[in-house]
Amino acid sequence: MKKTLVSVIGTTAIGKTRLAIALANYFKTDIISADSRQFYKEMKIGTAVPSAEELKSVPHHFIQHKSIFESYSVGDFERDAIQCLDQLFKEKDIVVLVGGSGLYVDAVTKGLDKFPEIDPKIREALGVKLESEGIQSLQEQLRQLDALYYEKVDIENPHRLIRALEVCIGSGQPYSSFLSKEKPKRPFNVITVGISADREIIYNRINKRVDIMMEEGLLTEARSVYPNRKLNALQTVGYKELFNHFDGNYDIDFAVKEIKKNTRRFAKRQLTWFKKNKNVIWVDYQDDIQSIIMHIEKQRNL
Repeated sequence: MKKTLVSVIGTTAIGKTRLAIALANYFKTDIISADSRQFYKEMKIGTAVPSAEELKSVPHHFIQHKSIFESYSVGDFERDAIQCLDQLFKEKDIVVLVGGSGLYVDAVTKGLDKFPEIDPKIREALGVKLESEGIQSLQEQLRQLDALYYEKVDIENPHRLIRALEVCIGSGQPYSSFLSKEKPKRPFNVITVGISADREIIYNRINKRVDIMMEEGLLTEARSVYPNRKLNALQTVGYKELFNHFDGNYDIDFAVKEIKKNTRRFAKRQLTWFKKNKNVIWVDYQDDIQSIIMHIEKQRNL
C-alpha cells in the first residue's frame, strides 16, 4: 500500500490542532505543521501555537523552528517538508499534515509552480515602494502588469503582491503565466479532511479565541516584537492591529475589534481557497473521531 499523508484543513479556530493530534495518536505517527506563522519562535500566543501538553502528546515538526529575522519562503518549506516526509515514511505508513495556510498545504500536497530566478534588488526596490507610496501603489502596478492574477490574489497581502510583481518585472512575463504548469507527482497518497461549521459558529469561535489570546498576554508579546514590525513575518493579523495601538492610532478596544474583524475576513479567504479542492472529505467540527477515522480508512482502501 502506498504511503498516505492525511491533510487536516479548515479555518482558523475551527479545531484543526485537536483533530490532528487525535489522528496522530490513533495512527501512532507524527504531525507536520503547515501554518506559516507558527514557524516563528517569537510569535506564540498570536499564532495559536499548540500548548506544551499538545506538543508533548505527539511529535510535531515545523513549529517555532525559525526566527522572525530569518528568511523562510514557501519554497523553503516545500523542500524541507518533503525531506521530512521522506524520512518519516521510512518508519510510518501515515503522517498527518495540519494547517490553515492554503499555499503551504498545497506546496506539500501538490507541489509549487516553478518560477525563474529573480534579481533580489527588484524585491528590495518594491519594498521601498511599499514603504514610501503605500500598498495601493503595488496593487495598481500589479493590475497593469497582470490583470488576471490581480483578480485572484489577496490584494491586501503585501508579501503576495511583491512576489507577483518581482516575477512580472524580473521575467518580463505575467506572474499568472507561470501558474498551473505540470508539477511533480508526489510518491504518496493524500487524503484531505476539512473541518466545517456554520459561519456564525466559526465567527463566534474566532471572537472567543481572540479574547483568550488577549488574556494570555498577546499585548505583551506584540510589544516585544514591535521594534521589528516591518519584518515580513509580522505582517500578520493580531500583531498589525496592536502595532497600530502602540503607534497611537487605535485605542485598545478598537484594536481588539479590528483583530476579530480581520481574522473573520481571513477565515473567509481560507474557506474560498480550500473549497477549490474537490477531493476534500468535509466533516462537522463536532463529529466524533471514530467516524472521521472510518472515512480515512475507507479512502485508504480504495
